[in-house]
Amino acid sequence: MQHKELLTSSLQAYQLYRSKLHTRCPVCNSTSISELPDYQRAFLSKCNECHFIFSKVIPSEEELETFYSNEYQLTEFFSPITAKRYEDILDGFEYLKKTNNLLDIGVGSAFFAEIAIKHGWNVYGTELTDQTIQKAEEKGVKMSKGQLETMNFEPDFFDLVVGIEVIEHVSFPKTFVQEIGKSLRSGGAVYITTPNFNSLLRRQLKSKYDVISYPNHLSYFTSKSLKALFEANGFSKASLVTYGISRTRVKTSTGKSNQAFVSETSDDEILRHRIEKRWYLRTLKYGVNGFLNLFRLGDSIKATFIKR
Repeated sequence: MQHKELLTSSLQAYQLYRSKLHTRCPVCNSTSISELPDYQRAFLSKCNECHFIFSKVIPSEEELETFYSNEYQLTEFFSPITAKRYEDILDGFEYLKKTNNLLDIGVGSAFFAEIAIKHGWNVYGTELTDQTIQKAEEKGVKMSKGQLETMNFEPDFFDLVVGIEVIEHVSFPKTFVQEIGKSLRSGGAVYITTPNFNSLLRRQLKSKYDVISYPNHLSYFTSKSLKALFEANGFSKASLVTYGISRTRVKTSTGKSNQAFVSETSDDEILRHRIEKRWYLRTLKYGVNGFLNLFRLGDSIKATFIKR
């Protein structure tokens, strides 16, 4: 065994020793779980009953706060194309407004929250670090610190709950969904985006795929497992698609580039701008995304669920 492999193995053994571990599937509670040998660096296991994939290691609150404070860098770049997408998403949820309250879980740079405020929503948010909370509050978001299950929002308080690239960061996704259900009114919606474990890139890159990382990502969904989770906990699917394939992610996963995934100069952002300017490239994009969605191979899952 090479020195690097030995060091990685030793660090993994130490992490397993010092951490809490899942002994049951965090979605269906089955004890029949198996480790995925090709993904040991992220401690991945698979439930043999519901087929959910998750990190067997449960990081502590201190470990998560250290990671998000020191290693997880929020982007300052807000693409105008993303801004337009957020405008379109919020336009589609105007019909929901009754309480006028929106919860943005893991608000991050508060880009979505900022646009939601402009659309007339009362926006509440959650985050793990004081610095992120301060930045969001400066944009007018009513912030709470900690995991969703530690919040005490009133029942039926929200019309809309948003989790953009969030659910993959939690160790107990069933609890996460149940907590959403407590504060969301009947007929309200939850909008979720998350990486797709069945994506074409993950199938091709396997363990090199840098979406798979501990303690950044702890829960790994397919379109089937995400739908099953929400439907088992009081929600009905309104829409679910998989979309996108990232040139940037190919390069960063294979060591050909260290570019920031979200930046003005990333390969993906440059390509997005080219596509927006040319009708034939937009047509090609729709065709590629149609294919990826048909076979559930897109990089990301985008879904809306309605509380029953």
